[in-house]
Amino acid sequence: MSNLSRRYPTRHNGNEPLHSNGRPLGLKLLDFWSWSASDIVSNALRGILAEFIVASALDIDLNGVRDEWGSYDLITQDGIRIEVKSAAYLQSWEQSHYSSIIFNVPKTRAWNIDTNIQENESRRQAQVYVFALLSHKDKSTLDPLNIAQWVFYVLPTAVLDARTRSQVSITLCSLEKLAGPGLSYFNLKGAVVQATKENSTT
Repeated sequence: MSNLSRRYPTRHNGNEPLHSNGRPLGLKLLDFWSWSASDIVSNALRGILAEFIVASALDIDLNGVRDEWGSYDLITQDGIRIEVKSAAYLQSWEQSHYSSIIFNVPKTRAWNIDTNIQENESRRQAQVYVFALLSHKDKSTLDPLNIAQWVFYVLPTAVLDARTRSQVSITLCSLEKLAGPGLSYFNLKGAVVQATKENSTT
């Protein structure tokens, strides 16, 4: 039997060719990326883009590869575990009204990719939650790559755990009551550091 231990992905640059046992087919990995991942307004890809934007704001090393199966989304150079949640008023599809802003924040049972074992206890795995809202409301000028169109809210996990209302989701209204006004990209790092301090004392 072949080795069935964990496989660690290598970082690609997009120039790798599709091939048949070494014979190039005239297509590159970048062609696949462009074909499959250009709709960054879509819910799934917008969420991944939000993680990337938050990581860049927190000076997290982006030379590695995103861990799709991690129990939390990001970890800072100081070891702060971050969960990123994303929402938007505008969607790719035809809309009759703006989408309601609700972030899912359930407790989870962490899965260890190295052992293929899931924890018995459900809990929030990160120390800090970053809520990334693509707040722009005009589809003709919507650009998720424009960080000025994003607003961020930061909460220590302990604050979410202490909520007496839903432990599964949080609305924008409730979030603003707990976190205060939304932050810009450039204020995000300081807010995460402060939230980490609050989380350890709560």
